[in-house]
Amino acid sequence: MRRVSDLVEGYHRFLRGQYPEEAELYRSLAEAGQAPKTMVIACCDSRVDPAAIFNAGPGRLFVVRNVANLVPPFEPSGDHHGTSAAVEYAVLSLEVENILVMGHGRCGGIRAFLDGLHEKPSKHSFIDSWMSLLSPAREEALRDCAGEPIEAQQRALEHASIRNSIENLKTFPFVKERVDDGRLRLMGAFFDIAEGLLMTLNQESGQFEAVDQ
Repeated sequence: MRRVSDLVEGYHRFLRGQYPEEAELYRSLAEAGQAPKTMVIACCDSRVDPAAIFNAGPGRLFVVRNVANLVPPFEPSGDHHGTSAAVEYAVLSLEVENILVMGHGRCGGIRAFLDGLHEKPSKHSFIDSWMSLLSPAREEALRDCAGEPIEAQQRALEHASIRNSIENLKTFPFVKERVDDGRLRLMGAFFDIAEGLLMTLNQESGQFEAVDQ
């Protein structure tokens, strides 16, 4: 129960500190609704919080988090598509102007995918099925770092997961339409946890470049 107690204590600190400072903002958001300009698709890793990294207050970012910041391709089936539903809501209802796919270093999902390349996936594993979304980008990502240490291969796949998710976003008709007419911009970013370094994807070169400090 100690962990539950920690959450309650954190809530009390929030009530004493941040909430009084932004009470008017919270009331305004409650009455007027949210109108974020940017959607962030990030990993659910507890070490990578988009709101903290971008110092964004309440109502500024519409965030969906999943294992390895993956976006499935457009699949209008009867299955449950949590990330796809969030993309649809962000684009069609909130009319966001930007979608940022943000990956990070030392991603556990990417490492599990990399370690399992030579193992038979379990048909009962949700993670194996989810990480298979990265399969189309695997060969190209690992080609240039074959024989290199596992850390280099993991970094290549972490970058590939971001590019792959952006390409999958373009398969959604309502996303492509807005990208083509300039109403929506797709972006990629990579956060190095150990160094606090943020890199952005250069759409022309396909490479990640460090943001000026």
